[in-house]
Amino acid sequence: MPTIAITQGDPAGIGPEIIARAFRDQPDLMRGCFVVGDVATLRRAAQLLAGPGLPDLPVARLDEAAQALQMPPRCVPVLQLADIPGPQPWGRISAAAGQAAAACVTWAAQAALAGRIDAIVTAPLHKEALAAAGVGFPGHTELLQAQAATHAGVNVVEMPVRMMLASDELRTVLVSIHMSLRDAIAAVTHENVLQTLRITDRALLRSLGRRPRIAVAGLNPHAGEGGLFGREEIEVIAPAVAAARAEGLDVTEPLAPDTVFMRARSTPQCAGEFDVVVAMYHDQGLIPVKYLGVDKGVNVTLGLPLVRTSPDHGTAFDIAGQGKADAASLIEAVRMARLLAR
Repeated sequence: MPTIAITQGDPAGIGPEIIARAFRDQPDLMRGCFVVGDVATLRRAAQLLAGPGLPDLPVARLDEAAQALQMPPRCVPVLQLADIPGPQPWGRISAAAGQAAAACVTWAAQAALAGRIDAIVTAPLHKEALAAAGVGFPGHTELLQAQAATHAGVNVVEMPVRMMLASDELRTVLVSIHMSLRDAIAAVTHENVLQTLRITDRALLRSLGRRPRIAVAGLNPHAGEGGLFGREEIEVIAPAVAAARAEGLDVTEPLAPDTVFMRARSTPQCAGEFDVVVAMYHDQGLIPVKYLGVDKGVNVTLGLPLVRTSPDHGTAFDIAGQGKADAASLIEAVRMARLLAR
């Protein structure tokens, strides 16, 4: 039974609530899982689920991660971190909330890298809160990348990572992640595209047990239409595809981005043509997966020497503290982490 650390996320958002709901509603799945964070924050979240005829959801304080395997079902085990802020006002951006969220991710990353836990599931944090806390990284992916690079004793550029968003219908991997659109277009280089293809191939080869069929989305409308709408496909993307094919990867030429995701989508009635789509920038790749259902999507970080998954949504400050947040995506993230940690 893998030991999985779930970081509490931003304490002002829905992270603690969906974690509590997952422990209540999926006791078998959550065996061996524990929360990294603050006991009082999780107790406040558990109280949101109370109601007539419903039993209280207990929250237990752990001294070490291994105790998670001994917890009874429908109990939320929390490893209390020292010196992190407690409960924060619902739905408000604050440095304290950002500090708490970052501390949880840092602890979990270091524990996974040291082999003390088998996987990490990260509840949503708020990027503005991180910035307010002075955290020098825009999100989970970059923070985990830096921790892994430090552990390996290498420069962060020598620890390349990519974001994959996956559901039962569609997988997509991004060439660039959190940057402006202008910078993201500039990041479509031969090296970045080829590196993305290599990382995608290695990761899915392990999980699928065979070489993945990788579709490549073009950057421009109609994949440039032979250079009429831009030459990035001809001068950058296609040469990277050729280099990947020379290494044995199963990769398409740049395809029209407005149809490639439909071609890759799998349904009960029809399997997709491809196992994954490599998208050139953040929104190009994430909008199709999220449109198909935010509750089904899981964020997986590829390229790290650890397993990390996350729900496909943010902190939802607008509904935080109301007891109505949906835990479906977090539950799928735990399910995916179990699969990858085997």
